[in-house]
Amino acid sequence: MEAKSSVSHSTLQGVGTSVGSSVLAAVKHLPSVRWLSSAMETKLLHRLAVVQYILSFLLMGPVCIIVLLYLLYTSCWWVTALYCLWLALDWNTHKQAGRRSEWVRNWPVWTYFKDYFPIRLIKTHDLPPNKNYIFGYHPHGIFCFGAFCNFGTEANKFSEKYPGITPYVATLSGNFLLPVAREYLMSAGVCPVTHDTIDFLLSRNGTGNAVIIAVGGAAESLNSSPGENHITLRNRKGFVRKALKHGAALVPVFSFGENETYQQVMFADGSVCRRIQKRLQKALGFAICLIRGCRLFSADPWGLMPFPKAITSVVGEPIDVPQVSEPSAEEVDRYHALYMSAVQRLFEKEKTQFGLKKRDTLHIH
Repeated sequence: MEAKSSVSHSTLQGVGTSVGSSVLAAVKHLPSVRWLSSAMETKLLHRLAVVQYILSFLLMGPVCIIVLLYLLYTSCWWVTALYCLWLALDWNTHKQAGRRSEWVRNWPVWTYFKDYFPIRLIKTHDLPPNKNYIFGYHPHGIFCFGAFCNFGTEANKFSEKYPGITPYVATLSGNFLLPVAREYLMSAGVCPVTHDTIDFLLSRNGTGNAVIIAVGGAAESLNSSPGENHITLRNRKGFVRKALKHGAALVPVFSFGENETYQQVMFADGSVCRRIQKRLQKALGFAICLIRGCRLFSADPWGLMPFPKAITSVVGEPIDVPQVSEPSAEEVDRYHALYMSAVQRLFEKEKTQFGLKKRDTLHIH
């Protein structure tokens, strides 16, 4: 028995050595076997970066809620308990400039995200850091790709182009009720678009703050369609009132190509489907858009990936606004009219440089 055991052990050892040598030889030759070309790898990374953004936008909050609830019924219940305690202690942080992370804002994934479309940021004027700003972002599009990429990350070197200016991308306050997702949003410099938060940023956080607001909001996303240039602005005056109250300069931003990334089923005004969309939008705070993009690994239609269309966000000339603690309706109307004219001029001046024709017009609703 001892001899048999010795032979078996020697045999196994020999086989193990042989297999190990074969595996090692195969690993050494792996670099010479190109499963994907360099161009294909880069293209794949571009698409995965966009998928990461969309899935984070749509699913991170709900998935984290489910996970935390599940953990309550396991031996890891204490994870949920600790996070809830942290949430209670940290409840107001997102309302007071948040907790941004330059490490997150500089993740390489944002560069791949930017290059998928690609997305560009165009500076037209300097912004002195000794004052605060409200950027009006137009149009909203479906997912605000340009706004997040240019102002929520450093993929296009915002801090180098505008030294001393700290951008805060404003979004629905409901997003900050979602566990873990709120931390992710804050790390990118995203804040809730609420009176308290905007007042804090423009009055109690020093100077050099820029609050980016997609003025048209969810209502504008219902008009997002390729070849259409519609913005919702005519009756949106709250941001102008805030600018007057705090003496913050108004800066128009027009993002050419934002509406080109998805095709949308457009229902006629007054139709049953359109009325349902508007009611849901008012109830939920966001719009339910029936969209069509391309497939994950091809440009063929009928997918949820955005079409790789160039998005160019042009930051216009700042409009100086006086500080008026209690602005009158006439003062708000005056500066709102100046702002609308500035958006129109910016569109007309830049449109032919970024894919539009001279005959294309901007429709302000």
